[in-house]
Amino acid sequence: MAGRASPQCVHAPAPRPRKQLAGQGASTGRFFLLPSPGSPHRITAEVTTPGPEESLHPQTLHWSGMTHVGRFRKNNEDAFLGLTFDAREIRYLGKIGSGSLGGADFVFAVSDGMGGAKSGEFASKIAVEKITRLLPPSFGMAAQQMETGFGDILRELFERIHGAISDLGRYYPECHGMGATLSLCWFMPGWMCFGHIGDSRIYFLPKDGDMVQITHDHSHVGWLRRSGKINEREARTHPGKSSLSQALGGGNQKIDPQIGRVGCQSGDRFLICSDGLVDGLWDKRINELARKELDASKLVLEAVADSGRDNTTALLIEIA
Repeated sequence: MAGRASPQCVHAPAPRPRKQLAGQGASTGRFFLLPSPGSPHRITAEVTTPGPEESLHPQTLHWSGMTHVGRFRKNNEDAFLGLTFDAREIRYLGKIGSGSLGGADFVFAVSDGMGGAKSGEFASKIAVEKITRLLPPSFGMAAQQMETGFGDILRELFERIHGAISDLGRYYPECHGMGATLSLCWFMPGWMCFGHIGDSRIYFLPKDGDMVQITHDHSHVGWLRRSGKINEREARTHPGKSSLSQALGGGNQKIDPQIGRVGCQSGDRFLICSDGLVDGLWDKRINELARKELDASKLVLEAVADSGRDNTTALLIEIA
């Protein structure tokens, strides 16, 4: 549902049109995309095995997260999650903290809901709640079968979340058409494995290299940008940028989440964000702020000040 300018303040920008399902990067040398079944052409870069430093000395993660409703929305349809788990227990993480990868995995995720009334808010919460239930039992399995295990686990996770949201949409009229994006980073020693669907984003900021968006925006506008047919400015102002070709739920019969992994080294950073952040900040500014301090609030508050037409969420993670 498209938002409109307030009649009491006609000069104020309207909220961004809500997301809806449509009818229908650069390589760093340290990440690659797992192919979908039957799609071997999707591998895009070679994998670098973690070095001896990563193997002998457990890496430490530092993180910072924040979400903001924005300046014109009543509800926050974004949700984010941080948790750590091992073979014995699961612990939720605070918005700011640090922890060792020695013997435990860490998961961070951002989900942006869509749908009428409060169903978008409900959809994003379902997505992050299902991660907590479904992913921790897989601890150790992906490490034992690293070449294929993590991809199968993440693909099944996305399918089950998609099924849960779709079932609610079928059986409850108030949930009809609801859906959600999901961008997830799963950290284990030496690696970050990711799963993604929709137009939330994961950025990789290597210590010695340029920032790169490692996820694809699942929209026609995202395809135009990746194909070089439009630039960043044209993508931000394109009238169809909120129309998604893929999401969890939303009436989709099938999904094809993007799955991949990145070899992690000390000094690398990752940013997971909803599209509200990109609506307020250019990539150049995102890169500057994300490298300057490990403080998600600096990114979110500046994006809200510059735009604020959508809910805005950021999770910033550093490997040390």
